[in-house]
Parts: sequence; structure tokens; C-alpha cells
Amino acid sequence: MYFLTGWPRRLLCPLRSAEEPFHIQPSSQRFYFALLSETQLSIWFSRPSVLIASYIESAKAVAQFGFYQKAEWKPDDSMIAVATAKGYILLFSVLGGTDDKYLYEAIYPKGSPRVKVTPGYKEEQCAPALSLEIRKPVDLEAPITSLQSLQEELLVCTADGYLHVLHWDGLGGNGRKAICLTTIPFSLDLQSARGGPSLDLAGIHIRCVEYCETLDGFAVVLSDGRLGFITPLSSTITADQLQGVWAADVSDGTCVAVNNKYRLMAFGCASGSVLVYMIDTATGSMQLSHKLELTPKHYPDIYNKTGPVKLICWSPDYGVAMVTWECGGLSLWSVFGAQLICTLGEDFAYRSDGTKKDPLKITSMSWGAEGYHLWVLPTKQSRRRTKEEQQEAEMAAPPPSSPQAGILQFHFIKSALTVNPCTSNQEQVLLHGEDRLYLTCGDPAQAHSSSDTQQQHKRLNLHNDSPLHHHHHLHHHLNSPLSQGLSTLLGHKHWHVVQIHSTYLESNWPIRFAAIDTAGQCMAVAGRRGFAHYSLYTRKWKLFGNITQEQNMTVTGGLAWWNDFVVVACYNFIDQQEQLRLYQRSSNLDNAFASVTKLHSDTLLLNVFRDMVILFRTDCSICLYSIERRTDSPNPSVSVELLQEVSMSRYIPHPALVVSVTLTSVRTETGITLKAPQQACMAESIMLNLAGQLIMLQRDRSGPQVREKETPTNNKKLLPFCPPVVLAQCVENVWTTCRSDRKKRHLLEALWLSCGEAGMKVWMPLFPRDHRKPHSFLSRRIMLPFHINIYPLAVLFEDALVLGATNETVLYDGLQGSSEPLEALFPFCTVERTSQIYLHHILRQLLVRNLGEQALMLAQSCASLPYFPHVMELMVHVVLEEEATSREPIPDPLLPTVAKFITEFPLFLQTIVHCARKTEYALWNYLFAAVGNPKDLFEECLMAQDLDTAASYLIILQNMEVPAVSRQHATLLFNTALEQGKWDLCRHMIRFLKAIGSGETETPPPTPTTQEPSSTGGFEFFRNRSISLSQSADSVSTGKFGLQKTFSMPAGPSSKGRDGECAENMYIDIMLWRHARHLLEQVRLRDLGCFSAQLGFELIGWLCRERNRVARVDDYVSALKRLHKDFLWPFPVVPVANLSSPLKNGRCRPVLSARLLKSQSADSVLNSEMDTAPPPVAPANQAWMDGLSQSSKDMDAAAAIASNQHSPQTHDAFLSLLTNKVEEYSMGSATDLTESSSVVDGDWTMVDENSSTLSLSQAELEHISMELANKGPHKSQVQLRYLLHVFMEAGCLEWCVIIGLILRDANVIKQTIGFLANPEVPVETVQSVRSGLLAVDAWTSTDCLGYKAFLGLIQPHLQQLMASAAAAQVQPEAFQPSAGQSAKLGAGEGPGGVASARPEDGAAAAPLGLLTLPSIEPKPVAEDRAPDQAEERGEEEGAYDCTLS
Repeated sequence: MYFLTGWPRRLLCPLRSAEEPFHIQPSSQRFYFALLSETQLSIWFSRPSVLIASYIESAKAVAQFGFYQKAEWKPDDSMIAVATAKGYILLFSVLGGTDDKYLYEAIYPKGSPRVKVTPGYKEEQCAPALSLEIRKPVDLEAPITSLQSLQEELLVCTADGYLHVLHWDGLGGNGRKAICLTTIPFSLDLQSARGGPSLDLAGIHIRCVEYCETLDGFAVVLSDGRLGFITPLSSTITADQLQGVWAADVSDGTCVAVNNKYRLMAFGCASGSVLVYMIDTATGSMQLSHKLELTPKHYPDIYNKTGPVKLICWSPDYGVAMVTWECGGLSLWSVFGAQLICTLGEDFAYRSDGTKKDPLKITSMSWGAEGYHLWVLPTKQSRRRTKEEQQEAEMAAPPPSSPQAGILQFHFIKSALTVNPCTSNQEQVLLHGEDRLYLTCGDPAQAHSSSDTQQQHKRLNLHNDSPLHHHHHLHHHLNSPLSQGLSTLLGHKHWHVVQIHSTYLESNWPIRFAAIDTAGQCMAVAGRRGFAHYSLYTRKWKLFGNITQEQNMTVTGGLAWWNDFVVVACYNFIDQQEQLRLYQRSSNLDNAFASVTKLHSDTLLLNVFRDMVILFRTDCSICLYSIERRTDSPNPSVSVELLQEVSMSRYIPHPALVVSVTLTSVRTETGITLKAPQQACMAESIMLNLAGQLIMLQRDRSGPQVREKETPTNNKKLLPFCPPVVLAQCVENVWTTCRSDRKKRHLLEALWLSCGEAGMKVWMPLFPRDHRKPHSFLSRRIMLPFHINIYPLAVLFEDALVLGATNETVLYDGLQGSSEPLEALFPFCTVERTSQIYLHHILRQLLVRNLGEQALMLAQSCASLPYFPHVMELMVHVVLEEEATSREPIPDPLLPTVAKFITEFPLFLQTIVHCARKTEYALWNYLFAAVGNPKDLFEECLMAQDLDTAASYLIILQNMEVPAVSRQHATLLFNTALEQGKWDLCRHMIRFLKAIGSGETETPPPTPTTQEPSSTGGFEFFRNRSISLSQSADSVSTGKFGLQKTFSMPAGPSSKGRDGECAENMYIDIMLWRHARHLLEQVRLRDLGCFSAQLGFELIGWLCRERNRVARVDDYVSALKRLHKDFLWPFPVVPVANLSSPLKNGRCRPVLSARLLKSQSADSVLNSEMDTAPPPVAPANQAWMDGLSQSSKDMDAAAAIASNQHSPQTHDAFLSLLTNKVEEYSMGSATDLTESSSVVDGDWTMVDENSSTLSLSQAELEHISMELANKGPHKSQVQLRYLLHVFMEAGCLEWCVIIGLILRDANVIKQTIGFLANPEVPVETVQSVRSGLLAVDAWTSTDCLGYKAFLGLIQPHLQQLMASAAAAQVQPEAFQPSAGQSAKLGAGEGPGGVASARPEDGAAAAPLGLLTLPSIEPKPVAEDRAPDQAEERGEEEGAYDCTLS
């Protein structure tokens, strides 16, 4: 509604004076303000805020009349009456303001486009020169308590109990009437017998009086604190024609302010609360409508210490009231009691160090024009304090002769709904300050609602600022389930601020109306004269080109948008008549392009519904007009036709009481069925807000109904309206929409009301389910009240959201110097966007009323909303808190009903557990008594495979059950999570099981640092670590293996070691071993790798133990097939061409590789130009590359790097790491560079790119393509190499053979068969490999001929295996780990490394590759293997060091 913004401004009086101003009184238009001090009357102008005239009384006159006390303006601003202390009324004539005399002149730079001849410009901008002239004083012979201006008369109350009625001009004896208070009869209502005065009023006088035009009477506060209302029974005020009514049981009144628009009287009381009364039209008695008071909930330390109410001020549009107390402070309330701002709490009342500030004490205050400013006079004490401090601060300057008087000006921005309620059918929030607009809409491209999508599409093509951008958004929008661009409306708290054009403001300040279109892209504002509009598409304002056209019209009934037209109800000064005009947005703003319709009476309000305009006029009639776009004219124009007139004068006592008028499609009668939502398009009813009463007139369908098909469209007669019905009281705003959607009819056909302190109400339709016949007893609609925490400014109908705004404050205490400036006394105020969900309130209200079926239909229609789970949680939470903490037993608890309701939705289980986790433990028993046993709910989650929710239930079970039960359930969940590969959950479960065991249930161990890896399905092994397998030539000796191993396994769940410290660790390890065994039995090597990497499972150690048990291979062929399937590895194909390609021949290959290196230097290879190229190689690898020797093997390695750089298949593998913030990457291939795979490890496209420089022969290309066809994804290759390394380490030679086969790597087979010759290898293993290879050979002969070539390649090794009977004994000493040697760590951390082979004397060794792999967390682990195991495991290693770190 109204929001405070920025800091208050201090206005200093230019005239030095020892007197402090203590009273401020605005003129009727609020352009002038009269300020009184003891002997001085000053007049200030509003914009600019300057002093324009001052009258200082002579000492002689002061002695005669006494000091000034109160002032009042004549309604036409031509006179001011001042009351003095000795009972005199002094009348001043205000002269000037008409001739061309101005106090200030605007000076423009040369060549400025601004024209000085703008009519109306000078008086606004330059402050008119006024002068004051005193007239003959009137002596009333008693102290004056109150002044009130009537049209031609002045009402003065004196302390001797009289009311004096004076004429403004004829101030002789004839123009004066005095009425004694004791002669006025008072009663509790007007129906009581008028038998003279019913109360003893002797010695009592009127302390405060205010006249209410719309009630035609005076609200009075008597000197004894009683409240009353005096009505003149005839048009003239005479003693025998007055009648008074009392407010019962109140005797501490202090002041009064009346609200003419809502017919309310606000009385301030000594207790600090404000009582707001209305007059009951039937009996004439005063009835309490509501109270404005601070609650102990929000203001616990001040609510009862405010002192009496000092002043109440209604804003110019009567939408809000400002209240101040004797002890200081300001508080702002909406008309029906919603509190908007209070300066007695939070940053207004406390400094940032927590000390309390003195509240600002106020002697007088007044609203400025249109409510954009509040002019405040602080009391002497609070002002003097700041003045003294100011003087101290100004010690350097010469001391002033006397302090300057100060006025504080607070700035406000307000909702456009306050004066132009036609925006209520839109889903934007529009606020306006005196020179700017605040809107909530975001990107103009974002389509707004499902029904507007087509139109939006058209519009986007018209204004094609950035077609790509727009279409992207549209595409997104059409696919999204939400009807709104929710992200735009809710995405952030900032406003889109549009500065109003300064040229327009200069001559037309203040802005009176503002409107926004449905798409939220076009705004229009209207000031004193004319109007202007702005488009977000073009970011430009449009003003009238012809300034006289602008100055010859004034907007009277408001503005609205209809499609691309601004609809304006205005008064034309030249023709002196009221008109309805439509201006096209895209054409120039000129009357030549306007469509003008003459109106017979002045318009007060205007609104648009679909293609209809509804006007409310001063003769209390309502007119409906249809608007149609004309197709015949060249310019876009419209034709406006009067459809219907409805007279409301019987029901409306005064036209000014109508707050808003709206056409809606809402109806109550039996015609509502689920089959006919198309009726939502029809204008079915008129909603009038009459002084807070919502009145509905709907079409009368009781007469003979004509079927639509039978009547020609042009003479279709509209149905008349029924007599009005009152729907609700205390209504501030009404929202309704003309859109229709079959799925969300509950929300779209409802009527939304904001009711001040009573919160909101929704008038919702009830539909029979499944086209059943409606129950005769069931009403068609229901009014549901609900409370929200924000002040509603817009309703998003389909999204079940209310949008609002709220005041936020920022303290700037650091500005303190020797004095405390204004900016430190007051926080800086900002306005922030807010929103609130209301669906849970409505569902709950429906359930309370046993309308569960309706609640279910409503909830199902909203189930696609992103915050629907939150709605469900809120509903359970609110009901649970209320019922579980209630002092008295609840006869009919709602929680079981709510629980039953939520079970209808799939998110039932998680709703309950989330709600429980956010509620205190004490309420859990009550909750689970209603929703069911947590053990059962846990099992349901497991059955539904919802493991994350099950984990949440585990925490509840841990608190509610004994440890044995929670361990049993945790084990169940852990096994399921392992089976499903939910690694993050597994890590949490390991932690949880440890916590149960070690009794750390209150403070479970911290979550592991690893995040859930991206779901690439690959092995993100050992994060932040690298495995470096490098060879050192020195350690190679013929026939002997020098093996130096340093084990530092990933420290995962079992970091406490296996020392039997904790049985829990053993328990967890057994489960992990069981799972690993299960995976290996099922030949799920890929899953085993993931499992090991994610949970830090010590795979090598475990495989060593299981080497002769589960790590055996029973069926080689099925294992091979399973690996092909799991790793997406293609079965080899039979080559068409002859296998002896040039590449096979050793002479060609070094040349090829050397050419490759020459053609692209290492740098250009590494920084390849492809868009998706991986990041450059880490320096360590470059150094390694520089050191390549010139042997053919090394060339092959470099070639492999180069080719792999360009492999698209590598990108997949790199993606997972980028998320891990790893700084260095080690690129390249983890493949072995052997005879059969060198250049071809790369992708063939890269070779193709360079084929011009490499000039490969046809045969070479054929061979390369052949190799590529037989290779799987790069990632699988890395994973297989890693597994090969692990199985080698663990001595599981059978698996090494299978992986060697699938990789078709002869060296691996050769090396493994070499190890098999070791006498320590069990005979069964040798037998198994032998029989397995025979089985594979048999299988390839029949089913997979592609392997034949490879088996032929390794034929000599196979024959060696078959022939081998015994092998030379290996020296055990050679396998003892040497502490002295340590191998180089790889610098990179990518998923793959590069093999660097340095063989001696040309013999082909089998390098495993420089594998650089990420790890989880490097912690040393105590190995519990006996030395002989290490010896046993030495056989698979070649002549190189292996450091695992």
C-alpha cells in the first residue's frame, strides 16, 4: 500500500527565529502548507519545498490576541483562519498566485530543448509569490479548542461548551451562530426517543472535532474523553436540528480523524490504541469496526508504554492512516487495520550496538500532495537536542544568531491500486513514487501466461530486439508446466525502476494515476494534466507532441490498458465535457490518432474486462462499453459502443464512497458445472467496493432465455442485473481474472479479497466431482478466510501465490560525528518484493469444513507447482504445532484428516519426514500417532526405492527406538544403497553405523569431504591423488624382479584401521566385503571399480585375500562377454583387407610418428583449436614429453598423446573432473603403446585432419579405421587399464588374462603367462588359465572370428603356457619392499595418464601406463598382510617401480 523510502529530508526555515513551529495545516489541494509558531504564520510551497510567505505579528497585537495556536484554510485556498490563545479568530487573505509573479526562476543552459512557454509550467516549478493580509479579528471570548472548515463556513469549538458557526466572508454579527453543547440531545442510537438532552453535559466542551462529508456529520471528542457523532438533521446547522450519538463504554478519547471514502471515524485513546468506528445505517448508532494497536507479539517492550495517541492523519486517498503517540514514533496502518510500518521497533528504535534510540516526538504532521510526502514537525526537545549537536559540529563556522526551524519530510511510494484500482486483474505489482515507477516484471521476452502465449509471440516478432533471446524464452515457456514466468515474478527481490520523464513531471506534478498492461511491459502515468506512457520494449517515454493537447485534458477516472491501447477517462477543457479516449501505443501520442467517445457525466472510476470497459460516474450509474478493433482504417483504431447502463443511485448514498468497480465472470447460480468453463469468458457480474463493503450485481437469468444461436450477433441484448448482494465487509482490494483453465478452475474462477488486519479471503467455487449431480444442500461457493504475513498487492491465480512488498531498513550508525545526523537517527528505508504461498491455508479451511473432496481436486490441480511439496509440509506443520502444543484437549483434531489427505499424494512419505525433521522432538509422538509408525513408513520407502527419504526416517528411528532397531534398519538401507550404487548415501550410512556403535548418536561424525560425483557412471577414482607407475632402468636385472612398493591406500570408512579397536568397523567391513564378493561373483567389474573408488574400498588388499577364493574365473567366455557388455566394448571384427599392412612393419612406424611430431609441435598439439578441447597438459607432463628419447616407442607415445588430444571420446571422461576444481590435468591416453596399438589409439578424425601433412597411404588408413572399429570408448579403456593394474597388483592372473584379451594387448598376455611360470603360483590357477584360454579359442572359432587374429598373434606365448611344466625359482629377497626408493609422483590429476616406456636393448616390456587418477582422501592405511603375501604378489610386476599414493 504505502512504503517508506530513503531517509527523511530536513527543510530549514531561511528566516532566523527563536520560535519553533508547532502546527502544520495543508491547503485543500495540499500544494500549500501553513506553519504556525507563537507569533508567526508562514506559508510553504510543496514542490519545490520552499518558504514563500511569512507574517510576523507585532508585539502590541500579540499582547492583545495572545500566541497563535491553530490554523485552518478556506476550501478555495483564498483565506486562512488562525486561532489565538485569548479566544480570537484572526483571518488572513492570501493574495497573489494569479499574476505572473514568481519567487524562483528556472535557468536553463543555452541551447536547452526545454521550452519556457509551457503552460502551467511556471506555477509548478517556480513557486508563486503570495502575500498575507490580515482582516478584522473575531473575538469569541473563550479559549478555542478546535477549528473545522466547512464549505462556506468555519466551525469553531470553544472551552465554554459552545459551537460557533462563522461565515468566511460575512464576519459581522449577522454571520455568526453559537450553539450550546448542552442543547444537543445525545443517545446511543438515533431510534431512541428525542426527549431533550439525555446526558448531563454541563461544564463539558468539545476538545476535537472533524467534519465527515460522506456521513454528513461531525465526529467529536469531548473534554471528558467520551466519543460522539453529531448529525445535522437539516441542511443548515441550527441548535434544534442537531442530534448526537455516543460510542458506548469509552471515556479516554484524545483526538479524532475521519475517513470520507470509507465513512470511518478513527478516535485516538489515552491507552495508546486507535478505535475505528462506523455508523450503522439501520440504527444510526456508532459501531466499533476495528482497532489499530501494537501487539505484544511484535512489540513486546513498547506496546503498553506508548502513551496516549497524539495525532491521526489519513492519507489524501484515505487508504492509510499515520498515527503518532505522546512518547513519539510513527506508525502506518491500512484503512482496515493492517500494519505497514512502525518506527518503535527494529532499526528505527535500536542502534546497531543494541542501545535504544529516543523515538522521534512529533507535535504536528500532515500528508503532502497525493501522499508522496509526510511533513512532520518534531517537538522542541528532540529538535533542540539535534540543534545543539549541530551547533557543536559547526563550531568552526560563525555561530548562528538563532537556531533554524526544521521540518522533516518523509518520502513514500505507494501501490497503484490505491488510486487506480483497475490494475487488480493483473499479476504485476506496480508502485509509484513522486518521480519514478517500481515494477516487478523482468525480461520483456518472457511470455506471461498460457493464454497470452500466441499474442506474445506476435508481439515478439514486432519488436524483435534480440530474436534469439526471445525465441529461447518462448520455447522454454511453452514447454514449462507453469503458467507464469514464475522466475521473473519471484526470481529476485529487486525492482525494475523507471524514472518518469522529467519534462512531463515539470509541468504536471504530482502523478495521480499509474497503470500497467497485462504483459507487464507498458506503463502509463497521468499527472495534473495530460498523460504519458512508457514501453519496456523500447525503453522510451511517449509524451504529447503538442503541448496544448496535453494541457487541455485532465484524467478524471483513471487509466487502463486494453491490448495495445491506453484507455483514458478524461475531461476536455476546450469542449468542457467528459470523454473516453483510446490512444494506440505504437503511434504518436496525439489526439489525431485517438478514438474519442463523449460521456454525459463525469467519470470517477474505470476498468477493463476482456473487450469491455466499465465506467462508474458521478451520478452513481455504471456504463458498459464494448471495444472493437477496426480493420477498415489505415491506422490502428477502435470503435467504442455503449452496451448497457445500470443506475445504482438507490444503493449508493454518495458517489465518492465507491472504491473500485470491476466486471467479473464470477456467478453463484446453478449454472455452474464442470462441463462449462467457457462461461468464464462472459461478463457475468459487477463487483463494487462501496466503502469497504463488497457488493455483487449478477445478471438476471430468471427471464425467458434466448438461445445464442437464434439471435444475430449484432443486436444481442445484454441481460439486466439482479439487485445487489453484499458479499463481504472491510474489503480493501479485490482481485479476479478473466482467464480460464479447465485444470485450475478453483483458483481461476475464485474472487480474492484483501481485508486489512483480517488477512485475505477467497470466494471459491465448489464443483461436483466427475459430472455428478450437485448436492442440493451444498452451496455453489464458499468464502474462506486466511492470514498471510505480507500486505498483498497482486495475486498469481494459477500459481497460488500472493505478491507483495515490504519495508526493509539499513542502519548507517557509522555516520556519527560530534553530532548525530539525521541519517544516523533514522535507518535508510528500502522496499523489497515479497511473495507468499497460500494454498495450504485454503486446503486446511476446506478440510475443517469437511470438504475433503474439493480440497483433493484443488490440490491435484496444483500438484505440478514446484513448491507443492512445501505446501504439504506447511499444512502438516501448522496443524501439528497448533494441536500438539494446545493446553486444552482438542475435541475434533484435524491432524488425522490432514494425514489421510496427504496419503493421496506420492510425496506423502517425504512430506511427513521433512515435517518431523523441522519440528521439535517433543511433538514427534503426536505426529506419528496420526500418520503411522515410523518403522512401517521406513519399510514403505524401501519398497518404493526412495532411499533418501528412508535415510531421513532412519534419523527419526534412531531417536525414537533402541539402537538395535536403528542398526537393523540402517543395515537394510546400507545394503540396498550398495546394490543401487547410491554412493553418497552409502558414505552417510557408514558414518551413521559407526555413530550408533560408538555411542556418538548426538553428534555423528562429520560428513566426508567428497561430494557426490557427477553421474557419468565412470570411475572417478581416488580424487586429488595420482598413481605414478614409472620404470627405472637401474632396477631391471635379467631374470630377477626388483620390486619396490609403497602402499598408501585410500582411507575410506575403515580409517581407524583393522586393529579391532571397534567392532563397528569390522561390522561395516564385513558388509563391504560381502558386497564386493557379490559383485565379483556376478562379473560386475565396472560396478566393482565404482564401488571401490566411491567408498575408498581397499580393493587390492581384499583381492589379495580372495585371490584363490572368489577372485577366480570359472567361465572365461561368459566373463569376456559380460565385460564387452558392461564397458560398451565392441567385439572385434574380421578385417577385409590383408592384415599385413605397412603399419605392421617396423620400418614405417617411426617415420610416421616423427612426421606427426614435426607436423604439429607439442604446443600446438596441446593447445588444440577445437572448441571442446580439454585444458592444456600440466607442466610436469610437458617436461616429461621434452625428455622423450628418439626411439620408436617414444615416438609412438607422443603420437598417442597427440592423437588423443583430439579424440572426442575423451571429453566425456574429462567432464567429471572439471566439477572437482582440479587445477592440473594430465591428458593423453592410458593405453599401452605396444606393437599393435600406437598411433591408432587416438581418434581417427584427428589423423584425418592431418592427413595432408602425414600423407598416409590407403592401406595405412584402412588399418587405422579397422583398429578404431574394434575399440571401445576412451573412458572404458582407462577403466579397464586401471582394473588390469589392480588385478596385477593383487596377483589375480586369471582376470589379467581376460582384460588382456578384451584390450587385445599381447604384452599383457605375455607378461601374465610369464608370471604363471612362477612356482609360487598355485597349480589350479595355471590349470584355470589353460582351460579358460582353450575355451575362448573354441568360442572364437565358432562365434567370434574377430578374436582369431589376436589369438594368432599371441600363439607363441600360449604354446609356452601349454608346454610349461615348471619355472625357475624366484629369489624371495627380491620382493622385500625397499624403503629407500620412492617413485616419482605424476603431477596431473586427469582420468587418464600416458605411458612412457623406456625399454632396454629393444626388448618389448609391458608398461602399464602413467596413470594419473583422482582419489577420495589420501590417508595411510595399515596393511595387515604377511610378508609372504607381498612376495607372492611380486610375480606380476615387470621391471619397474610402482608407487601408489
